[in-house]
Amino acid sequence: MGLSEGLCLSLAIAPLNALAKPGHYAIWVIKAPNPGGYGHHDRIWSDSLTQLSQTWQRMFSLRGLPEVPRVPQVDFPLPPPPPSTASASDQEKTYAGRLMQHLGISLWQWLFDGPIQSSFDQSQGIAIGQRKPLRLRIDIRDPELIALPWEIMQPQLGKQAVSLNQQLLFSRTTSAVDTLPPLRTEQALKILLVLGHDGDAIARSPDSQPSQRRLQLERESNLLSQLLKTAAEVDALNSFTPPISCTVTTLLQPTAAELTDCLDSQDYNVFFYAGHGVPAPDGGLLFLRADATLSGMELAQVLVRCRVKLAVFNACWGAQPDHQNGRAMPRSSLAEVLIHHGVPAVLGMRDSIADREALSFIQVFTRSLAERYPIDEAVAIARQHLLTLYKFNQAAWTLPVLYMHPEFDGELIKPITEGVTEIPDNSPSWISPRTPIAYLRSLTQPTQTWHITGGIIRVGKIEGNDMVLPHSTVSRRHAEIFYRDTVASDAESAFVLRDFSRFGTLVMGPNGWYRVHQQEVPLPSKTRIKFGNVQVEFVVEG
Repeated sequence: MGLSEGLCLSLAIAPLNALAKPGHYAIWVIKAPNPGGYGHHDRIWSDSLTQLSQTWQRMFSLRGLPEVPRVPQVDFPLPPPPPSTASASDQEKTYAGRLMQHLGISLWQWLFDGPIQSSFDQSQGIAIGQRKPLRLRIDIRDPELIALPWEIMQPQLGKQAVSLNQQLLFSRTTSAVDTLPPLRTEQALKILLVLGHDGDAIARSPDSQPSQRRLQLERESNLLSQLLKTAAEVDALNSFTPPISCTVTTLLQPTAAELTDCLDSQDYNVFFYAGHGVPAPDGGLLFLRADATLSGMELAQVLVRCRVKLAVFNACWGAQPDHQNGRAMPRSSLAEVLIHHGVPAVLGMRDSIADREALSFIQVFTRSLAERYPIDEAVAIARQHLLTLYKFNQAAWTLPVLYMHPEFDGELIKPITEGVTEIPDNSPSWISPRTPIAYLRSLTQPTQTWHITGGIIRVGKIEGNDMVLPHSTVSRRHAEIFYRDTVASDAESAFVLRDFSRFGTLVMGPNGWYRVHQQEVPLPSKTRIKFGNVQVEFVVEG
Protein backbone atom coordinates (compact mmCIF):
# COMPACT_ATOMS: atom_id res chain seq x y z
CA MET A 1 0.00 0.00 0.00
CA GLY A 2 1.51 3.33 -1.06
CA LEU A 3 1.47 6.60 0.84
CA SER A 4 -1.41 7.94 -1.23
CA GLU A 5 -3.43 4.91 -0.07
CA GLY A 6 -2.71 5.83 3.53
CA LEU A 7 -4.45 4.79 6.72
CA CYS A 8 -7.36 6.92 7.92
CA LEU A 9 -9.36 7.22 11.14
CA SER A 10 -12.51 9.33 10.72
CA LEU A 11 -14.66 10.45 13.66
CA ALA A 12 -18.10 12.07 13.67
CA ILE A 13 -19.47 14.38 16.37
CA ALA A 14 -23.22 15.07 16.49
CA PRO A 15 -25.83 16.12 19.07
CA LEU A 16 -27.98 13.34 20.43
CA ASN A 17 -31.65 13.27 19.43
CA ALA A 18 -34.15 15.89 20.54
CA LEU A 19 -35.15 13.85 23.62
CA ALA A 20 -31.65 14.18 25.07
CA LYS A 21 -30.60 17.15 27.14
CA PRO A 22 -28.63 19.98 25.46
CA GLY A 23 -24.91 19.38 25.48
CA HIS A 24 -25.19 15.61 25.01
CA TYR A 25 -23.19 14.38 22.03
CA ALA A 26 -22.50 11.14 20.24
CA ILE A 27 -19.00 10.43 18.95
CA TRP A 28 -18.46 7.46 16.71
CA VAL A 29 -15.90 6.02 14.32
CA ILE A 30 -17.06 6.19 10.69
CA LYS A 31 -13.82 4.88 9.17
CA ALA A 32 -10.95 2.91 10.67
CA PRO A 33 -7.90 1.02 9.38
CA ASN A 34 -9.01 -2.19 11.12
CA PRO A 35 -12.46 -3.84 11.26
CA GLY A 36 -12.39 -3.91 15.06
CA GLY A 37 -11.74 -0.18 15.30
CA TYR A 38 -15.36 0.95 14.97
CA GLY A 39 -17.00 2.23 18.12
CA HIS A 40 -19.51 4.66 19.62
CA HIS A 41 -19.34 6.85 22.71
CA ASP A 42 -21.64 9.44 24.32
CA ARG A 43 -20.14 12.57 25.86
CA ILE A 44 -21.47 15.60 27.74
CA TRP A 45 -20.16 19.04 26.87
CA SER A 46 -19.52 20.53 30.30
CA ASP A 47 -20.06 24.12 31.44
CA SER A 48 -16.38 24.41 32.30
CA LEU A 49 -15.43 23.43 28.74
CA THR A 50 -17.83 26.06 27.39
CA GLN A 51 -16.29 28.68 29.66
CA LEU A 52 -12.78 27.65 28.68
CA SER A 53 -13.55 27.82 24.96
CA GLN A 54 -15.25 31.21 25.34
CA THR A 55 -12.22 32.53 27.20
CA TRP A 56 -10.02 31.30 24.38
CA GLN A 57 -12.25 33.03 21.82
CA ARG A 58 -12.13 36.31 23.74
CA MET A 59 -8.34 36.22 23.88
CA PHE A 60 -7.53 34.99 20.38
CA SER A 61 -10.35 36.15 18.12
CA LEU A 62 -9.16 38.95 15.82
CA ARG A 63 -12.53 40.30 14.72
CA GLY A 64 -14.20 43.14 16.54
CA LEU A 65 -12.20 42.78 19.76
CA PRO A 66 -9.63 45.05 21.45
CA GLU A 67 -6.15 44.83 19.98
CA VAL A 68 -4.65 43.97 23.37
CA PRO A 69 -7.11 41.84 25.36
CA ARG A 70 -6.91 41.88 29.12
CA VAL A 71 -6.06 38.69 30.97
CA PRO A 72 -9.54 37.39 31.88
CA GLN A 73 -10.52 36.11 35.30
CA VAL A 74 -11.78 32.54 35.11
CA ASP A 75 -12.91 29.99 37.66
CA PHE A 76 -11.57 26.87 35.98
CA PRO A 77 -8.13 25.50 36.94
CA LEU A 78 -5.15 26.82 35.02
CA PRO A 79 -1.44 26.49 35.79
CA PRO A 80 -0.11 28.99 38.35
CA PRO A 81 0.38 32.55 37.07
CA PRO A 82 3.88 33.78 36.18
CA PRO A 83 6.00 35.51 38.85
CA SER A 84 4.83 39.00 39.77
CA THR A 85 8.20 40.43 38.73
CA ALA A 86 7.34 39.72 35.07
CA SER A 87 6.03 42.58 32.94
CA ALA A 88 2.34 42.77 32.03
CA SER A 89 3.23 41.83 28.45
CA ASP A 90 5.20 38.77 29.60
CA GLN A 91 2.38 37.73 31.93
CA GLU A 92 -0.13 37.92 29.11
CA LYS A 93 2.08 35.90 26.76
CA THR A 94 2.59 33.25 29.42
CA TYR A 95 -1.13 33.13 30.16
CA ALA A 96 -1.95 32.89 26.44
CA GLY A 97 0.37 29.92 26.02
CA ARG A 98 -1.10 28.13 29.01
CA LEU A 99 -4.63 28.84 27.87
CA MET A 100 -3.77 27.48 24.40
CA GLN A 101 -2.41 24.27 25.94
CA HIS A 102 -5.23 23.92 28.45
CA LEU A 103 -7.97 24.14 25.83
CA GLY A 104 -6.02 21.90 23.45
CA ILE A 105 -5.65 19.18 26.09
CA SER A 106 -9.28 19.57 27.21
CA LEU A 107 -10.61 19.15 23.65
CA TRP A 108 -8.44 16.07 23.16
CA GLN A 109 -9.59 14.49 26.42
CA TRP A 110 -13.22 15.19 25.59
CA LEU A 111 -12.97 13.66 22.11
CA PHE A 112 -10.65 10.72 22.83
CA ASP A 113 -12.29 8.83 25.65
CA GLY A 114 -13.38 5.24 26.15
CA PRO A 115 -13.80 3.26 22.89
CA ILE A 116 -12.76 6.27 20.79
CA GLN A 117 -9.37 6.36 22.53
CA SER A 118 -9.06 2.60 22.05
CA SER A 119 -9.80 2.91 18.33
CA PHE A 120 -7.26 5.71 18.00
CA ASP A 121 -4.57 3.67 19.78
CA GLN A 122 -5.21 0.68 17.51
CA SER A 123 -5.13 2.85 14.37
CA GLN A 124 -1.95 4.59 15.40
CA GLY A 125 -0.31 1.25 16.20
CA ILE A 126 -1.15 -0.04 12.71
CA ALA A 127 0.26 3.13 11.13
CA ILE A 128 3.48 2.87 13.12
CA GLY A 129 3.81 -0.80 12.23
CA GLN A 130 3.38 -0.05 8.53
CA ARG A 131 5.66 3.02 8.72
CA LYS A 132 2.94 5.30 7.40
CA PRO A 133 1.29 8.44 8.72
CA LEU A 134 -2.24 8.12 10.09
CA ARG A 135 -4.84 10.50 8.70
CA LEU A 136 -7.19 11.76 11.41
CA ARG A 137 -10.38 13.43 10.18
CA ILE A 138 -13.30 14.77 12.21
CA ASP A 139 -16.80 15.39 10.88
CA ILE A 140 -18.42 18.03 13.11
CA ARG A 141 -22.18 17.85 12.61
CA ASP A 142 -23.12 20.49 15.16
CA PRO A 143 -22.50 23.94 13.62
CA GLU A 144 -22.04 25.44 17.09
CA LEU A 145 -18.83 23.39 17.51
CA ILE A 146 -17.33 24.27 14.12
CA ALA A 147 -15.86 27.58 15.30
CA LEU A 148 -13.84 25.82 18.00
CA PRO A 149 -10.10 25.48 17.30
CA TRP A 150 -9.92 21.68 17.02
CA GLU A 151 -6.55 22.14 15.32
CA ILE A 152 -4.94 22.94 18.71
CA MET A 153 -5.87 19.59 20.30
CA GLN A 154 -2.91 17.89 21.99
CA PRO A 155 -2.76 14.66 24.05
CA GLN A 156 -0.78 16.14 26.96
CA LEU A 157 1.81 18.72 27.88
CA GLY A 158 4.98 18.34 25.85
CA LYS A 159 3.18 16.68 22.92
CA GLN A 160 2.61 18.30 19.54
CA ALA A 161 -0.76 19.79 18.68
CA VAL A 162 -2.58 17.43 16.34
CA SER A 163 -2.42 19.77 13.33
CA LEU A 164 1.38 20.16 13.63
CA ASN A 165 2.13 16.45 13.48
CA GLN A 166 3.37 15.03 10.17
CA GLN A 167 2.76 11.48 11.39
CA LEU A 168 -0.85 12.25 12.36
CA LEU A 169 -2.27 14.25 9.45
CA PHE A 170 -5.27 16.20 10.70
CA SER A 171 -8.14 17.64 8.72
CA ARG A 172 -11.85 18.22 8.97
CA THR A 173 -14.37 16.51 6.74
CA THR A 174 -18.12 16.57 6.22
CA SER A 175 -20.89 14.09 5.55
CA ALA A 176 -23.59 13.78 2.88
CA VAL A 177 -21.11 14.57 0.13
CA ASP A 178 -21.36 14.06 -3.58
CA THR A 179 -19.04 11.37 -4.89
CA LEU A 180 -15.68 12.59 -6.09
CA PRO A 181 -15.43 12.85 -9.88
CA PRO A 182 -12.49 11.11 -11.59
CA LEU A 183 -9.30 12.98 -10.68
CA ARG A 184 -6.44 13.66 -13.04
CA THR A 185 -2.92 12.45 -12.38
CA GLU A 186 -0.97 15.69 -12.01
CA GLN A 187 2.72 16.34 -12.61
CA ALA A 188 2.64 20.16 -12.44
CA LEU A 189 1.17 22.96 -10.37
CA LYS A 190 -1.43 24.92 -12.33
CA ILE A 191 -2.76 27.74 -10.18
CA LEU A 192 -5.59 30.15 -10.95
CA LEU A 193 -5.08 33.22 -8.77
CA VAL A 194 -8.18 35.42 -8.41
CA LEU A 195 -7.92 38.80 -6.72
CA GLY A 196 -11.39 40.02 -5.95
CA HIS A 197 -12.85 43.18 -4.52
CA ASP A 198 -10.95 44.28 -1.39
CA GLY A 199 -13.46 46.02 0.84
CA ASP A 200 -10.86 46.62 3.54
CA ALA A 201 -8.54 48.43 1.15
CA ILE A 202 -11.32 50.78 0.05
CA ALA A 203 -12.28 51.38 3.65
CA ARG A 204 -8.69 52.36 4.39
CA SER A 205 -8.45 54.60 1.33
CA PRO A 206 -11.99 55.79 0.51
CA ASP A 207 -10.70 58.76 -1.50
CA SER A 208 -8.48 56.77 -3.82
CA GLN A 209 -9.39 56.84 -7.50
CA PRO A 210 -10.40 53.65 -9.37
CA SER A 211 -7.21 53.87 -11.44
CA GLN A 212 -5.11 54.04 -8.26
CA ARG A 213 -6.93 51.08 -6.72
CA ARG A 214 -6.47 49.13 -9.95
CA LEU A 215 -2.74 49.88 -9.94
CA GLN A 216 -2.46 48.75 -6.32
CA LEU A 217 -4.36 45.56 -7.15
CA GLU A 218 -2.02 44.84 -10.08
CA ARG A 219 1.00 45.29 -7.82
CA GLU A 220 -0.46 42.92 -5.24
CA SER A 221 -1.25 40.44 -8.01
CA ASN A 222 2.29 40.54 -9.38
CA LEU A 223 3.80 40.09 -5.92
CA LEU A 224 1.55 37.17 -5.03
CA SER A 225 2.01 35.52 -8.43
CA GLN A 226 5.78 35.80 -8.13
CA LEU A 227 5.64 34.43 -4.58
CA LEU A 228 3.75 31.35 -5.75
CA LYS A 229 6.10 30.73 -8.67
CA THR A 230 9.25 31.24 -6.59
CA ALA A 231 7.98 28.98 -3.81
CA ALA A 232 7.29 26.22 -6.34
CA GLU A 233 10.76 26.34 -7.89
CA VAL A 234 12.30 23.21 -6.39
CA ASP A 235 15.97 22.90 -7.29
CA ALA A 236 16.84 19.94 -9.48
CA LEU A 237 19.16 18.69 -6.72
CA ASN A 238 16.20 18.64 -4.34
CA SER A 239 14.42 15.82 -6.15
CA PHE A 240 15.08 12.44 -7.71
CA THR A 241 13.44 13.73 -10.87
CA PRO A 242 13.46 17.11 -12.64
CA PRO A 243 11.50 19.78 -10.72
CA ILE A 244 7.82 20.16 -11.50
CA SER A 245 6.62 23.16 -13.47
CA CYS A 246 4.37 25.83 -11.98
CA THR A 247 2.11 28.15 -13.93
CA VAL A 248 0.10 30.95 -12.35
CA THR A 249 -2.75 32.62 -14.21
CA THR A 250 -4.08 35.81 -12.62
CA LEU A 251 -7.55 37.33 -12.83
CA LEU A 252 -8.09 40.82 -11.40
CA GLN A 253 -11.66 41.46 -10.26
CA PRO A 254 -13.24 39.27 -12.93
CA THR A 255 -16.94 38.92 -13.61
CA ALA A 256 -18.50 35.55 -12.86
CA ALA A 257 -18.54 34.80 -16.60
CA GLU A 258 -14.85 35.68 -16.99
CA LEU A 259 -13.95 33.46 -14.04
CA THR A 260 -15.97 30.55 -15.43
CA ASP A 261 -14.49 30.92 -18.91
CA CYS A 262 -10.96 30.93 -17.50
CA LEU A 263 -11.56 27.79 -15.43
CA ASP A 264 -13.05 26.06 -18.45
CA SER A 265 -10.14 27.03 -20.70
CA GLN A 266 -7.34 25.21 -18.82
CA ASP A 267 -6.84 22.26 -16.49
CA TYR A 268 -6.13 24.06 -13.21
CA ASN A 269 -5.55 21.99 -10.09
CA VAL A 270 -5.41 24.88 -7.56
CA PHE A 271 -7.91 27.74 -7.23
CA PHE A 272 -6.62 30.59 -5.06
CA TYR A 273 -8.88 33.49 -4.02
CA ALA A 274 -7.87 36.62 -2.15
CA GLY A 275 -10.47 39.31 -1.61
CA HIS A 276 -13.59 40.36 0.24
CA GLY A 277 -16.36 37.98 1.22
CA VAL A 278 -19.14 37.53 3.75
CA PRO A 279 -20.87 34.49 5.29
CA ALA A 280 -24.21 33.48 3.77
CA PRO A 281 -26.42 30.35 3.80
CA ASP A 282 -25.11 29.00 0.48
CA GLY A 283 -21.42 29.01 1.34
CA GLY A 284 -20.94 32.74 1.62
CA LEU A 285 -20.51 35.39 -1.04
CA LEU A 286 -17.26 36.20 -2.82
CA PHE A 287 -17.07 39.81 -3.98
CA LEU A 288 -15.33 39.42 -7.32
CA ARG A 289 -16.00 43.10 -7.95
CA ALA A 290 -17.89 45.79 -6.10
CA ASP A 291 -20.94 44.97 -8.22
CA ALA A 292 -20.39 41.25 -8.84
CA THR A 293 -20.70 38.44 -6.29
CA LEU A 294 -20.51 34.67 -6.51
CA SER A 295 -21.94 32.30 -3.92
CA GLY A 296 -20.06 29.31 -2.64
CA MET A 297 -22.64 26.99 -4.19
CA GLU A 298 -22.22 28.66 -7.58
CA LEU A 299 -18.45 28.44 -7.35
CA ALA A 300 -18.68 24.77 -6.39
CA GLN A 301 -20.39 23.90 -9.67
CA VAL A 302 -17.59 25.19 -11.85
CA LEU A 303 -14.75 23.93 -9.61
CA VAL A 304 -16.16 20.39 -9.66
CA ARG A 305 -16.85 20.48 -13.39
CA CYS A 306 -13.29 21.62 -14.07
CA ARG A 307 -11.88 19.03 -11.63
CA VAL A 308 -9.97 21.50 -9.46
CA LYS A 309 -8.40 19.53 -6.60
CA LEU A 310 -7.65 22.30 -4.11
CA ALA A 311 -9.37 25.61 -3.33
CA VAL A 312 -7.54 28.09 -1.09
CA PHE A 313 -9.21 31.18 0.37
CA ASN A 314 -7.21 33.99 1.93
CA ALA A 315 -10.24 35.45 3.67
CA CYS A 316 -11.43 35.36 7.27
CA TRP A 317 -14.80 33.74 6.63
CA GLY A 318 -13.99 30.66 4.55
CA ALA A 319 -14.21 28.11 7.38
CA GLN A 320 -17.02 29.75 9.38
CA PRO A 321 -20.77 28.98 9.17
CA ASP A 322 -23.41 31.63 8.66
CA HIS A 323 -25.57 32.69 11.60
CA GLN A 324 -29.29 33.44 11.81
CA ASN A 325 -31.05 34.56 14.98
CA GLY A 326 -27.82 34.06 16.89
CA ARG A 327 -27.50 30.40 15.87
CA ALA A 328 -24.95 28.85 13.52
CA MET A 329 -26.51 27.34 10.40
CA PRO A 330 -25.57 23.76 9.52
CA ARG A 331 -23.50 23.15 6.40
CA SER A 332 -23.32 26.83 5.50
CA SER A 333 -19.60 27.57 5.54
CA LEU A 334 -17.82 27.98 2.23
CA ALA A 335 -15.48 25.06 2.94
CA GLU A 336 -18.35 22.68 3.79
CA VAL A 337 -20.41 23.66 0.74
CA LEU A 338 -17.50 23.10 -1.63
CA ILE A 339 -16.69 19.70 -0.07
CA HIS A 340 -20.38 18.70 -0.20
CA HIS A 341 -20.46 19.33 -3.93
CA GLY A 342 -17.34 17.28 -4.62
CA VAL A 343 -14.31 19.59 -4.36
CA PRO A 344 -11.54 17.32 -2.96
CA ALA A 345 -9.84 19.80 -0.59
CA VAL A 346 -10.57 23.30 0.71
CA LEU A 347 -8.29 25.45 2.82
CA GLY A 348 -9.90 28.43 4.55
CA MET A 349 -9.24 30.64 7.54
CA ARG A 350 -10.97 30.40 10.89
CA ASP A 351 -10.49 34.11 11.56
CA SER A 352 -8.79 37.20 10.19
CA ILE A 353 -5.17 36.64 9.25
CA ALA A 354 -2.54 39.36 8.83
CA ASP A 355 -1.01 39.77 5.36
CA ARG A 356 2.51 38.87 6.50
CA GLU A 357 1.23 35.73 8.23
CA ALA A 358 -0.80 34.67 5.18
CA LEU A 359 2.15 35.19 2.83
CA SER A 360 4.48 33.22 5.12
CA PHE A 361 2.03 30.34 5.20
CA ILE A 362 1.33 30.40 1.45
CA GLN A 363 5.02 30.41 0.57
CA VAL A 364 5.87 27.29 2.58
CA PHE A 365 2.60 25.57 1.67
CA THR A 366 3.20 26.05 -2.07
CA ARG A 367 6.81 24.87 -1.79
CA SER A 368 5.67 21.73 0.02
CA LEU A 369 3.09 21.02 -2.68
CA ALA A 370 5.81 21.44 -5.30
CA GLU A 371 7.88 18.88 -3.39
CA ARG A 372 4.98 16.45 -3.92
CA TYR A 373 3.77 16.35 -0.33
CA PRO A 374 0.09 15.43 0.10
CA ILE A 375 -2.10 18.45 0.80
CA ASP A 376 -2.70 17.64 4.48
CA GLU A 377 1.00 17.10 5.14
CA ALA A 378 1.87 20.32 3.28
CA VAL A 379 -0.57 22.20 5.54
CA ALA A 380 1.12 20.72 8.64
CA ILE A 381 4.55 21.81 7.38
CA ALA A 382 3.35 25.35 6.63
CA ARG A 383 1.58 25.51 10.00
CA GLN A 384 4.82 24.55 11.75
CA HIS A 385 6.46 27.45 9.92
CA LEU A 386 3.83 29.88 11.22
CA LEU A 387 4.34 28.65 14.78
CA THR A 388 8.11 29.10 14.46
CA LEU A 389 7.74 32.66 13.18
CA TYR A 390 4.85 33.89 15.33
CA LYS A 391 5.12 31.64 18.43
CA PHE A 392 2.82 29.12 20.06
CA ASN A 393 0.97 31.68 22.18
CA GLN A 394 -0.17 33.62 19.10
CA ALA A 395 -3.20 32.80 16.96
CA ALA A 396 -1.45 32.67 13.56
CA TRP A 397 -0.70 28.93 13.44
CA THR A 398 -4.26 28.05 14.49
CA LEU A 399 -5.98 30.02 11.70
CA PRO A 400 -5.72 27.73 8.62
CA VAL A 401 -8.53 25.15 8.56
CA LEU A 402 -8.30 22.26 6.09
CA TYR A 403 -11.36 20.35 4.89
CA MET A 404 -10.85 17.11 2.95
CA HIS A 405 -13.43 15.12 1.03
CA PRO A 406 -13.83 11.71 2.76
CA GLU A 407 -12.85 9.91 -0.47
CA PHE A 408 -9.76 12.06 -1.15
CA ASP A 409 -6.26 10.84 -0.27
CA GLY A 410 -4.63 14.28 -0.38
CA GLU A 411 -2.57 13.74 -3.53
CA LEU A 412 -2.20 16.94 -5.58
CA ILE A 413 1.04 16.10 -7.44
CA LYS A 414 1.87 12.47 -8.19
CA PRO A 415 4.56 11.29 -5.74
CA ILE A 416 7.69 9.64 -7.09
CA THR A 417 7.89 6.28 -5.32
CA GLU A 418 8.40 3.83 -8.18
CA GLY A 419 11.63 3.06 -9.95
CA VAL A 420 13.75 5.11 -7.60
CA THR A 421 16.69 2.76 -7.87
CA GLU A 422 16.89 3.04 -11.65
CA ILE A 423 19.80 5.09 -12.95
CA PRO A 424 19.73 6.52 -16.48
CA ASP A 425 22.68 5.98 -18.79
CA ASN A 426 23.62 9.63 -18.63
CA SER A 427 23.58 9.81 -14.83
CA PRO A 428 26.65 11.43 -13.23
CA SER A 429 26.69 8.44 -10.88
CA TRP A 430 26.74 5.78 -13.61
CA ILE A 431 28.24 2.66 -12.10
CA SER A 432 31.34 0.96 -13.45
CA PRO A 433 32.30 -2.67 -12.79
CA ARG A 434 34.97 -1.39 -10.38
CA THR A 435 32.44 -0.05 -7.86
CA PRO A 436 33.74 -0.87 -4.34
CA ILE A 437 31.60 -2.73 -1.81
CA ALA A 438 30.13 -0.29 0.71
CA TYR A 439 27.38 -0.13 3.31
CA LEU A 440 25.78 1.99 6.05
CA ARG A 441 25.39 0.69 9.58
CA SER A 442 23.42 2.20 12.43
CA LEU A 443 25.25 3.38 15.56
CA THR A 444 22.33 2.71 17.90
CA GLN A 445 20.77 -0.52 19.11
CA PRO A 446 19.47 -2.64 17.51
CA THR A 447 22.25 -2.46 14.91
CA GLN A 448 21.15 -2.47 11.26
CA THR A 449 23.16 -2.63 8.05
CA TRP A 450 22.15 -1.32 4.63
CA HIS A 451 24.32 -2.50 1.74
CA ILE A 452 24.88 -0.10 -1.16
CA THR A 453 24.01 -2.32 -4.09
CA GLY A 454 24.67 -1.16 -7.62
CA GLY A 455 26.71 1.75 -6.32
CA ILE A 456 23.80 3.85 -4.99
CA ILE A 457 21.48 4.04 -1.97
CA ARG A 458 18.61 6.47 -1.48
CA VAL A 459 17.53 7.50 2.02
CA GLY A 460 14.17 8.86 3.19
CA LYS A 461 11.15 8.21 5.36
CA ILE A 462 8.71 7.01 2.67
CA GLU A 463 8.39 3.63 1.03
CA GLY A 464 10.32 3.43 -2.24
CA ASN A 465 13.64 4.54 -0.79
CA ASP A 466 16.39 1.95 -0.43
CA MET A 467 16.91 2.91 3.20
CA VAL A 468 13.57 3.78 4.86
CA LEU A 469 13.84 5.75 8.12
CA PRO A 470 10.30 6.45 9.42
CA HIS A 471 11.29 9.32 11.68
CA SER A 472 9.74 12.79 11.84
CA THR A 473 13.22 14.35 11.57
CA VAL A 474 13.89 12.61 8.24
CA SER A 475 12.58 14.07 4.98
CA ARG A 476 10.53 12.03 2.54
CA ARG A 477 13.45 12.02 0.08
CA HIS A 478 16.32 12.92 2.35
CA ALA A 479 19.62 12.09 0.59
CA GLU A 480 21.47 9.63 -1.60
CA ILE A 481 24.97 8.16 -1.55
CA PHE A 482 26.42 7.03 -4.87
CA TYR A 483 29.73 6.03 -6.42
CA ARG A 484 31.07 8.44 -9.01
CA ASP A 485 33.57 6.71 -11.30
CA THR A 486 35.91 9.36 -12.67
CA VAL A 487 38.88 7.24 -13.74
CA ALA A 488 38.67 8.78 -17.20
CA SER A 489 39.48 12.17 -15.71
CA ASP A 490 42.09 13.52 -13.35
CA ALA A 491 39.70 13.40 -10.42
CA GLU A 492 39.74 10.58 -7.89
CA SER A 493 36.90 8.06 -7.99
CA ALA A 494 34.86 8.31 -4.79
CA PHE A 495 31.53 7.94 -3.07
CA VAL A 496 29.48 11.13 -2.84
CA LEU A 497 26.70 12.22 -0.48
CA ARG A 498 24.00 14.36 -2.11
CA ASP A 499 21.45 16.01 0.20
CA PHE A 500 17.82 16.70 -0.83
CA SER A 501 16.30 17.36 2.59
CA ARG A 502 14.54 20.39 4.01
CA PHE A 503 17.01 21.02 6.85
CA GLY A 504 20.17 19.24 5.73
CA THR A 505 22.30 16.24 6.68
CA LEU A 506 25.04 16.35 9.33
CA VAL A 507 28.44 14.87 8.43
CA MET A 508 31.36 14.33 10.82
CA GLY A 509 34.53 16.01 9.50
CA PRO A 510 38.01 16.59 10.94
CA ASN A 511 36.72 19.59 12.90
CA GLY A 512 33.43 18.08 14.06
CA TRP A 513 29.91 18.00 12.65
CA TYR A 514 29.02 20.19 9.69
CA ARG A 515 25.79 20.55 7.73
CA VAL A 516 25.35 19.55 4.10
CA HIS A 517 22.23 21.14 2.62
CA GLN A 518 21.13 20.49 -0.96
CA GLN A 519 24.67 19.97 -2.18
CA GLU A 520 27.23 17.22 -2.81
CA VAL A 521 30.23 16.30 -0.67
CA PRO A 522 32.81 13.48 -1.00
CA LEU A 523 32.33 10.71 1.53
CA PRO A 524 35.43 8.87 2.84
CA SER A 525 35.08 5.50 4.51
CA LYS A 526 34.39 5.49 8.28
CA THR A 527 32.44 8.78 8.03
CA ARG A 528 29.64 9.31 10.53
CA ILE A 529 26.39 10.77 9.19
CA LYS A 530 23.17 12.02 10.79
CA PHE A 531 19.94 11.79 8.80
CA GLY A 532 17.75 13.80 11.17
CA ASN A 533 18.19 12.09 14.53
CA VAL A 534 19.38 8.81 12.99
CA GLN A 535 23.16 8.37 13.18
CA VAL A 536 24.95 5.90 10.91
CA GLU A 537 28.47 5.13 9.75
CA PHE A 538 29.49 4.85 6.09
CA VAL A 539 31.98 2.04 5.44
CA VAL A 540 33.86 1.02 2.28
CA GLU A 541 35.32 -2.49 2.38
CA GLY A 542 38.85 -3.24 1.28
